[in-house]
Amino acid sequence: MNERHPEVKFGKTGVLLVNLGTPDSTSWWDIRKYLKEFLSDRRVIEVNPIIWQIILNLFILTFRPSKTAHAYKKIWFKEKNVSPLLFYTRSQSKKLKEKIASENIIVDFAMRYGNPSIKSRLNLLKEKGCENLIVLPLYPQYAAATTATVCDEVYRTLMKMRWQPSLQIIPHYESEPMYIEALVKSIEKKIKEINWKPDLIIASYHGIPKSYFNKGDPYQCYCQKTSRLIKEKFSDVSIQTTFQSRFGPQEWLQPYTDKTLESLPNQGIRNVLVICPGFASDCVETLEEIKIQGKESFLQNGGKNLDLIPCLNDNPDHINLLEMLIKKYLV
Repeated sequence: MNERHPEVKFGKTGVLLVNLGTPDSTSWWDIRKYLKEFLSDRRVIEVNPIIWQIILNLFILTFRPSKTAHAYKKIWFKEKNVSPLLFYTRSQSKKLKEKIASENIIVDFAMRYGNPSIKSRLNLLKEKGCENLIVLPLYPQYAAATTATVCDEVYRTLMKMRWQPSLQIIPHYESEPMYIEALVKSIEKKIKEINWKPDLIIASYHGIPKSYFNKGDPYQCYCQKTSRLIKEKFSDVSIQTTFQSRFGPQEWLQPYTDKTLESLPNQGIRNVLVICPGFASDCVETLEEIKIQGKESFLQNGGKNLDLIPCLNDNPDHINLLEMLIKKYLV
């Protein structure tokens, strides 16, 4: 019997950028769908899953989508009908394609939560003939709730493939010189643009529950390392590290960004810049939580000026950094 094997494309390498995710729109249902996927991740919420699902479905997913939708509506790119995070991640992928894509290298992007999903993009790359996969989680500082959960989803997808491609996942890059240099240049650029002198720069990172740190998560150490390396390159203004976006009643990494911003004016610090080194793209946490809510709170408590230093987004320094990280794994 001479049966012909089904045609299979081969010989290519797929590069996949992965960011956190975003709802498809600012509608209540899309926000709820996104929150359900995100908050159902056992890496994100480490409590009894049965109890948590009851709390999540009966309470959080009933009331929180409206509040979250309100926040997204403030920062949504209405002309493009897309969230800032999706806009910039898509642009990063497009600009990387222009630099490294070829007949044998395919560049794409995915979201850990929401669309396009990791599963859909990995399957598409496989169908296009990618025998080798390079995945870059866009989280400079490793945490189980970010980098590790991207890896989990990648592994789950590969488990269902009969013919698996080879896999390389690019690790955290919190101390890469090109990353630190890009952050320092973004600080210097913003200082040249404003007409006031900052008394302090807040380096605000997304927080995690302190219990995760006590269990051995290295995230806080990586954040502090990034801040230390920035300070070594930039000493014109003092830099203080804080943590934002806490959720629920338990203790998170401190000092808290919101509480710090409220207290600074009483310490005579009335002109503040905020940089968010842990975010590869501007998003609801930077644009709404810091640039809108944080600024409002700071001014109400006696502050004079507060501005956000944009994330690296799709600027050339960031694209060059991503290219460098990826090229280490291209053979």
